[in-house]
Amino acid sequence: MPKVLFAALGSVVVVAGCSPGPAPVAVPSPAPEVVAACAQLVKALPEKVLDAKRRKTSPESPLTTAYGDPPIEVTCGVAPPAGMAQAQSQCFEVNGVGWFAKEVGNGVIFTTIGREVYFEVAVPSKYAPEANALTDVSDAVHRFDKLVTPCT
Repeated sequence: MPKVLFAALGSVVVVAGCSPGPAPVAVPSPAPEVVAACAQLVKALPEKVLDAKRRKTSPESPLTTAYGDPPIEVTCGVAPPAGMAQAQSQCFEVNGVGWFAKEVGNGVIFTTIGREVYFEVAVPSKYAPEANALTDVSDAVHRFDKLVTPCT
């Protein structure tokens, strides 16, 4: 009987080990009207990005979500990244949404351009080509983040 119990406990440990906990994602502190717009946008995001399942974030916030392991981090209500104003001409579109790309050591951080709120998607290099993640989130951005200035 003890062998059966040990085997059952072993399989529980294996199952628990496959499920990553909440992804640590920094939470911005935008104005209340930005929080309201972002909460709708984040809620409308798909259950999967690049076939990676949606996961909780730590701390929990209506402004953030994550996908997969390593996590694709999604944050709404961020400040515009340094260099974005000078790089306006480097905007590229995915499904009608303009994006600014900044390469970082472990991947690329994409930030919306010309929208009412700034929405950021940090994609680790494991998911290369990283820009493919934008296809999955662009529909929600298009619907819930009002266009102010088209991508040029």
